[in-house]
Amino acid sequence: MKIFFHYDENLFSSRRKSFFIKTRIRWNPLTLYKNYDNMEDKTSTLRLIYPQWQGGIVNHWMPDLPADDASRGYYLGAQLLNILAPPSPQKTVEVPISLDINDRETDLGISARKVILKQTKAALELLHENAPEKIVTLGGECSVSVVPFTYLAAKYPDDIAIVWIDAHPDINLPYDEYKGYHAMALTACLGMGDEEILQLLPGKFKVSNTLIVGLRSWDEGMKERQKNLGIKGLSPEEVAKDSSSILKWLKGTGASKVVVHFDMDVIDPADMIAGVGVEPNGMKIDEVVRVINNIASKYDLVGLTVAEPMPRIAIKLRNMLDRLPLLK
Repeated sequence: MKIFFHYDENLFSSRRKSFFIKTRIRWNPLTLYKNYDNMEDKTSTLRLIYPQWQGGIVNHWMPDLPADDASRGYYLGAQLLNILAPPSPQKTVEVPISLDINDRETDLGISARKVILKQTKAALELLHENAPEKIVTLGGECSVSVVPFTYLAAKYPDDIAIVWIDAHPDINLPYDEYKGYHAMALTACLGMGDEEILQLLPGKFKVSNTLIVGLRSWDEGMKERQKNLGIKGLSPEEVAKDSSSILKWLKGTGASKVVVHFDMDVIDPADMIAGVGVEPNGMKIDEVVRVINNIASKYDLVGLTVAEPMPRIAIKLRNMLDRLPLLK
């Protein structure tokens, strides 16, 4: 069993390094000796830690946090997801991500385009090196699904569907008013967007095999674009009781394999505030878990992304510890 740990000195000071390592090792120490003999073989599944944060322009939504901490919050969020995720024999790799707060120049309608291009190439290299059959991705903002999903679309052509569980459609394009790449994630998976990025991506999904679940918030013009593109969407209310509408739609695609994107802002803030967005009347945690498990019970789930964790409390705790005596 391998224990994965990533440390970046640009994010944590030496004293935080010690704290972080101790926290990691103390986390449920019984799992360090867990017997995997009876577990399903996961060796063909790759766990991809993808803490990309540059695609989000989100600090203005969190005035209670220092702007730079809020901007890079998805980086810490991905690391925490990896700590909290259950132990597994899956091989774990991490995409190298820049933490330079100033490297976010808008180019061709995309904020931080150059660094996103570089990180996209790095993620693709990891996938080609490991050649996984299935990928679980822990992000990071929503664009972390683009590389693993398009890799899987190329691996399983004409036999794969995409279920995008998100409060927002993520169908922006570079010429739109909002320049954050995370809002362009689904369109990139469909083969629309920045030409240089698209040329890197291995495959794309059919619009007819694309479903958005939990949708309840649109930027200006996005409802019309969704309609024009022909992307089906289901509201939280339509999946609250059961998953039958999703399973019926999947059956109609004829696909045997599915990838699922889970943006944490789909969760109703009355249940848990885990992302940046706090749109009311979202899906309950149990509903999201039930939907994903129902899909996995009927279809071959080859890709799962958990995206957009914004650890507000963890950031505040870190900053509090930084101000205490004897810790420095």
